[in-house]
This record gives sequence, C-alpha cells and structure tokens, in this order.
Amino acid sequence: MATITDNAVPVKGRTADEMIAFVIMTGLLAIVPLTGIYPYFVMQALCFALFACAFNLLIGYSGLLSFGHAMFLGTAGYVTAHALKVWGVSPEIGIILGVAASCALSVVTGLIAIRRQGIYFAMITLALSQLLFFIYLQTPFTHGEDGIQGIPQGMMFGIFDLSKATTLYYVVLVIFLLGFLLIYRAINSPFGEVLKSIRENEQRAISLGYKTDQYKFLAYVLSGSLAGLAGAVKVFVAQNASLTDVHWTMSGEVVLMTLVGGLGTVFGPVVGAFVIIAMQQYLAGFGQWVTVIQGAIFVICVLTFRRGVIGEIAHFFKRSL
Repeated sequence: MATITDNAVPVKGRTADEMIAFVIMTGLLAIVPLTGIYPYFVMQALCFALFACAFNLLIGYSGLLSFGHAMFLGTAGYVTAHALKVWGVSPEIGIILGVAASCALSVVTGLIAIRRQGIYFAMITLALSQLLFFIYLQTPFTHGEDGIQGIPQGMMFGIFDLSKATTLYYVVLVIFLLGFLLIYRAINSPFGEVLKSIRENEQRAISLGYKTDQYKFLAYVLSGSLAGLAGAVKVFVAQNASLTDVHWTMSGEVVLMTLVGGLGTVFGPVVGAFVIIAMQQYLAGFGQWVTVIQGAIFVICVLTFRRGVIGEIAHFFKRSL
C-alpha cells in the first residue's frame, strides 16, 4: 500500500501543476487583445500550436515519426476554403467539412503506413504527402500555385462576425483550447497509457494482449484529424489556402516546433510553435536566412538541451525537488 501511495503522489502533483500551467496559459492568451500585441501573429501561432500538439500526440506518445503531417493541415485548409468560397457554407460547416476530409485522409493513409515502423513509416508518410502535394498542384479546385484567395470569413453560428479581429481571435482561442484539452484528456486516459507503453516497448505491450496496430492507428487518425482542425481554422486567419501548407517543409517545421518546445511534453509544442512563428515573423527581413537561423537554433537545441525548452524546465525542477 505504501508503494501505491508513493507512486500516486507525484502523479497528482504533476496533474495539479499542469492544471495551474493551463490556467496561466489561458489567462495570458485571453488578455492578448488588451495588450496591443499584433493579434494576427498570436492567431497564427495558436493554429500552429494546435498542429504541433496533434503531431506530438503521434510522435511524443506513440513513438511514430511522420514526415507527412502537412497533408492533413493542407487538405483541411483546401476543403474548408473551397466550401466557404464556392459552396457558400457557414464557417462552422466549413470547419467540419475540412476536419472530416482530414479524418478520411488519415484513415486511408493510416491503413497504408501504420503496418511499418521506424524510418519505413516516416518515409511512407513523406511519400504519401508528396503524392498529395502534386495532386493539389494539378487539381483545378486548388488553383495550383495561386491557391484559393479571398476566402470570406462569414458569421459563425449566425452570431459571431469573424471579420472582426477580436471576435476571430477569441474563436480561434476557444478552438485551440478545446483541441488542447482533447489531446490532454487522451494522453492521460487508459488509451494514452497504452500508447506510452507501445512507445517504450511495443513487444511487451503485445505480450500483454494489446493489439498495438489498432492503438497506433487510432492515434494516427486522431492526430491527423486535429491537424486538420488546425488547418481549417488557419484558413480564417490567413484568408487563403496554398501549396505551402501541403509542402514537405511544413512537415519539417512541425517537427522543429515539437523538438524545440519539448518532445512528449504537454505544453512543449505550444512553446515551440510560438518560438518558430515569432522567428518567422520578426526575422522576415533576413529573407532566406531565416531558414539558416532556424537550422542553427535546432542544432543548438539538440546539442545543449535535448529535452526541449519545457522538457529541460521540468527536468530541472524535478531534479531540484
């Protein structure tokens, strides 16, 4: 009984710390419109933070490295943009259609890729993503290299005017928080514990009777669907859908965001997304050198704090205690 109690205390303490951190994060994000900070930057960062959190669910807790996650972000963006501009649907319907498209895509690609492991899984996802990239390049409804421009923002639920920056900001914030909480609940559920066991030792999980391929497939579909949610919401912020969101470099950026913030941590992808988007925003004057600077920062992170920003902070306080 003493052993159970001793093991339970750290878990409760960690959960309490995470709840406190979530409240602080929510409070800081809620007052952004009152601080004079450029809201477009924060909205863009929130979209990519949700994207990074979805990716972290797959690699950080399932141990599956995908080099093609941009296909979910871009697919949802294209479907949502087309539905809004051509079909004239309401914003909420556009988001649902975009997420549904990414969910369907994740099911199809998951059935192909999930049977492979390690570098083979990564290469298959990259190949599938590049296949989708060239399809979208040639498909008429995506308008090729021009993308879909001038997307109407509309009225969500007939009440919230998304053309107003403050209203749009809080809608994006609420969607991000809901997605974040869904991921948090998933990783702290029995489902999440099985994913962690698969990440640590898949053969042992199989010996315990778990059908690991099914768990990995479900994690892949959930991750792809939430990445699609990020892509659908991003359409309202950028008011366009382009090939940039489907390109393999976007898949590389989300890997960078996750590693910089902290792989396998709850808040790491959020911090990593804000760091990378801030670099792109405020170092844009350097042109192509931004990529070089990002690469240098990535090398420094790997050499100096491999756990990422949040991972190193958590490790420091754990060691101090």
